[in-house]
This record gives sequence, C-alpha cells and structure tokens, in this order.
Amino acid sequence: MSDKVFSVSQVSFYVKDLFERDMVLQRILVKGEVGSVKYHSSGHVYFSLKDENAVINCVMWRSTVTSGLKFRLTEGQKIVVTGSLDTYEKNSSYQLYARKIELDGTGKLFAEFERLKKKLEAEGLFDKAKKKPVPEFPKTVGIVTAETGAAIHDIMQIAGRRDPYVQLVLYPAKVQGEGAAESIVKGIERLDKYGVDTIIVGRGGGSMEDLWCFNDERVARAIFACNTPVISAVGHEVDFTISDFVADLRAATPSEAAEYAVPDLEGVLAELDATANFLRVHMNGKLRLTLDALKKYELELIKDSPAHRLDVLKERLDENVEKLNVRISRRLGDYDRHCENSEKKLISDMRLIFEKKNRQFLVLTEKLNGLSPLARLTNGYSYVSDEEGKNIKSLKDIETGQNIRVTLADGAFKAEVKEIEKAQ
Repeated sequence: MSDKVFSVSQVSFYVKDLFERDMVLQRILVKGEVGSVKYHSSGHVYFSLKDENAVINCVMWRSTVTSGLKFRLTEGQKIVVTGSLDTYEKNSSYQLYARKIELDGTGKLFAEFERLKKKLEAEGLFDKAKKKPVPEFPKTVGIVTAETGAAIHDIMQIAGRRDPYVQLVLYPAKVQGEGAAESIVKGIERLDKYGVDTIIVGRGGGSMEDLWCFNDERVARAIFACNTPVISAVGHEVDFTISDFVADLRAATPSEAAEYAVPDLEGVLAELDATANFLRVHMNGKLRLTLDALKKYELELIKDSPAHRLDVLKERLDENVEKLNVRISRRLGDYDRHCENSEKKLISDMRLIFEKKNRQFLVLTEKLNGLSPLARLTNGYSYVSDEEGKNIKSLKDIETGQNIRVTLADGAFKAEVKEIEKAQ
C-alpha cells in the first residue's frame, strides 16, 4: 500500500486522464430516455439520459447542435447519443459530450405521437368546450377492454362495491398488437349505438409499443365522434395517450375510471343525510329567528294598532276627565254662590227664547204642509209625468198616443193620450 498522499486536483486530473486514454469512452453510443432538458441562451443544450437504474448528465455544444440534432429534444424521448465520456474536474463528475443525437425505435414512435397530437389538437379534438359531462348517476356503463386481465377485473370489483345496481356492459376488444385499433373503434361504435350512459375505454399499463393502439388516429376520431361520454383509462399515472387527450375525461388507471363512472352509493347517501341534517338545523334556526321576529312585529303591531292607541287615548281622557271633575268640583261652590241668580235669570231667558222659536217652527211647518205636493194630492189633485218621470206642465210636453203616468194620493196609474184639447 502506497503512503503517497495526493491532492484533490491530482486525483481529478488522474481520473480525467484515464477517461481520455480509454478509446471506448471517446466514441460511444448510449441509448436511454431523455430526462430534464434545457436549451441555454448560449446555444448549448443540457439534458440528462436515463434508464431504470442510472442517469447520465449530457451536454451538446452549440457548434455541433446544427449538424448533430435534427429535431427538438423533449422530455420522454427515447434516443441514441453518439459522443464521448469525460470528467468535469471542478466537481469530479463525469458527463457525456454529445456529437450526434438520433431517435431510436421508440423515439420514432414518440415523434409520430407528437405529430398526431399536434394535428388533432389543431383540428379541435382536444377542445375542452366540446367535452361532454360524465353522468353522475348512470344506469349502464359500457367497457371497451380485453375480456381477461386486470383492467376488467378492477372495474367490476370497484363498480360493484360503489353501486351494485349499475349494469356493466363489456365489449371484449383487442387492446394490443395488430388489429387492436380496429377492435377498439368497433367497440366504441357498438356501445354508443347500444345506448349506455358512459363508456370506459382502456387497459392496464405497458410500454409505448404496448399502448400504441390508443395513439391510433382512428381510435381518437371514434372517441371524438361518440355521442356517449367517454372515459379514457389507459396505462398508469405516467402514461398519456392520444385517447386521453380526446376523451371527455381521463383516468390514470381503469380503477380510477370506475370511480369516475360509478357513484359511491354509500357516500351519496351519507352526503344526503348530512345535507338533510344541515337543512334541518338551518331551517330550525331560521324558524326560530322568524318566530322571534314575528313576535316582535306582533308587539309592534299591537302597540301601533288603532285599538291600542284608542285605549291609550281613553286612559288619557279618563285622567283628564277626573282632573276636570276635580277642578269643576272646586269651582262649583264658588259658582253656585256667585251665579245662582244669574243662572235662574238665564234659565228664564232661555225658556222664553225656546217658546218663541217653537211658535215660529209651528207656523213654518204649517206653511210647508200647505206647499207640499202630497198635501195637494190629498185634496184631489194629481201629478202627471212622462215615462221617464219628467213632469208634464203644458200640452206642449205631450202628444197623441204618448204613454203618461198619473200619480194620486193613494197610488199611480199609466194612461195613453187619446185626444188633446187646448184651453179656450
């Protein structure tokens, strides 16, 4: 064992020298998935390359970007990088210096995915305004997935637990490989015509190749044209397909799709009970407040009512009468003593005035009786009028054949004018 002590810089330079001498590391092809990507303002591209177990930091200098990179680098792409591995002395780390970047087989699928995504998005197939709401309480739920597998099992289990009264209708479709897209399209169209309330389209997770049928343009257009709301349930949380973007609702897994499509009956009933209890408490509170307000208004109404005000006035009147009686009683003695003679004289004068006015009243009454038409009728006279009640005072007011009314003291009769004789 050597006792020589090295500085940090010496160790870093030594490792760098080892990398530069290794010809394999100076021209190496590395395959992986693009992690983080940063296009620097200087023109350099910084990114990471990863697989299931490791991550490598990479950089592509501006001088090689034009010739070595023919597409825009984005996260998730599967690529093959040609370059060299070298160390970075300042932090004693190594990175891959890329000279050429190409899409591998999966990367080509990703490029096709991006192309179709942009095309359909431009046509409005992803427009949120065109998405249909998923029914809150469906009677039937259609499912387009494989007849066997975890997806249908999970959907049936969760739907049965949440609401056993919802009917599930399965269209057994091929969800991977050749003919899968046609099978999925046929299932969507068949269930749409059948008249289910909601359709779940999906399968369990997998690689991009496994899920590629859900990136097929025919499937996307079938989902968009479907009159029934469609829930896309393809893959796991990290997997997105074209179907997810077109569907009315996207679920990360088939299990989550079942939760979206089928209401939790126990939860709904519990929520209804909670709402009913809240309404009961709220209404009781409102009722108490209303009754209190009603009593207050009733008291105010009684206070301002005419009867109450009349009672108050009566009470005040009684008080004033009592006070007046007291004052009268106090002064009556003095009045009786000082005005006894005057009172007697006043009574005598009033009696004389009354007798005089009474005589005048009797005279006027007799004159009035003399002028009364009724008194004249009693003496043998009559009152003649036309049918409208207008008094006939002259022959000018009547004509032969006219109906007239004759009023006597004890009644009246109608007559017809037969002949008119003028006074001589």
